[in-house]
Amino acid sequence: MLSFYNRRQNFLNLYTIFDMISFDNTEYAFAYKTDSELKKADFLFATMGKPWLVKMGLALMPSVIKLQIPFTKQILRNTIFTQFVGGETLPETAVVAQKLGEYNVEVILDYGVEGGNEGEIGYDQATDEFIKVINYAATQKNIPFMSIKVTGLVRFGLLETIDEGMGAINGTLMKRYNAVLDALTADERSEWKRVITRITKICKAGFDNNIGVLVDAEETWVQDPVDALTILMMVEFNKTKAVVYNTMQLYRHDRLQFLKDSCDAAQEKLFLLGAKLVRGAYMEKERKRAIEKKYASPIQPNKESTDRDFDDAVKFCIENINIIAVIVASHNEQSNLFATQLLDKQNLPHNHQHIHFSQLYGMSDNITFNLAKSGCSVSKYLPFGPIEDVVPYLMRRAQENSSVSGQMGRELALIKKETSRRKDLKNKFTEAS
Repeated sequence: MLSFYNRRQNFLNLYTIFDMISFDNTEYAFAYKTDSELKKADFLFATMGKPWLVKMGLALMPSVIKLQIPFTKQILRNTIFTQFVGGETLPETAVVAQKLGEYNVEVILDYGVEGGNEGEIGYDQATDEFIKVINYAATQKNIPFMSIKVTGLVRFGLLETIDEGMGAINGTLMKRYNAVLDALTADERSEWKRVITRITKICKAGFDNNIGVLVDAEETWVQDPVDALTILMMVEFNKTKAVVYNTMQLYRHDRLQFLKDSCDAAQEKLFLLGAKLVRGAYMEKERKRAIEKKYASPIQPNKESTDRDFDDAVKFCIENINIIAVIVASHNEQSNLFATQLLDKQNLPHNHQHIHFSQLYGMSDNITFNLAKSGCSVSKYLPFGPIEDVVPYLMRRAQENSSVSGQMGRELALIKKETSRRKDLKNKFTEAS
């Protein structure tokens, strides 16, 4: 029995010495989960692997929540909610954050309420909520970031108006943005100034508390003003450190060039570019709208093109790591491994202050925890909020997961592998005793 543990310890020592990263190591991936939690995850991913069942659940869930059918919340809380959400309140997220911290995994907090209260009062309340999250994160040891959605701070129609105007003008992003502002009505300019005030308050809170503010990507037909607003915040708050990050969806065929243009702007305006790289979240909606409105789809023609641009974006960021702080937010094993290989090639530490890795809470634990074991700066994206308010987020998560080819099968295979490993280990203990 002693020789078994000696061999295991020797393996761990070799892992540390040679910095080998294997995303197949389920012992590290699921060390934070109990047997019962692993069993629950097995059931959940098996269920989400059945598209017809997910489709039916998505159709029924809004009505079930609205009608407040008995035990609905309890069922959700014990299944999909606990798998993908950190809790209903900030203090509840502390329990999850503390557990993740034991394995050197950090947290990106996200108030996962999609839509929220509209109107000026609602937008001001959302601003206060985001600042509350920042202030809370500053009291915790392993919460370096939080995320915001600009659509929670502004009327969607105003974003559409500004984006449409910017799309009709040639030139750089900021040139088009400034030209459109001059063309807005007095009321629209006043409304937009209030938006700038809100996001400035949020970013200043992030700067003062040393908490990064990740600005989520939106649909293409409102993204231009979001990009311009984020650049403005970087100019103000990213002079000496990366506080504000823009999210770039590489399933758009224009985002690699946008990343390079943003880097040029950073060099010109002397600020650090914060870039969170993702593949994307609105693909079906974008393609459908492009067909309905009869314009060229902004989405890449195929997955290979998306993968190519994503990895090229990672490479570009690491090659310019002195002026770009990048978050590789990916569930793709190859892209994460590629990033670590680039760091090794340039003799950069895996925990360099300008590179961070992140995956969604409840998914791709094999990536997150093995990256953490290798010394990478890595986090889980942790949404929180009242169950009834987080339902849209959960619905989107289930829909996205079920549509990603092979994702559920990969998650299930890893869970079953770990379950089998633990069973074998218990049998060895039994035989030894």
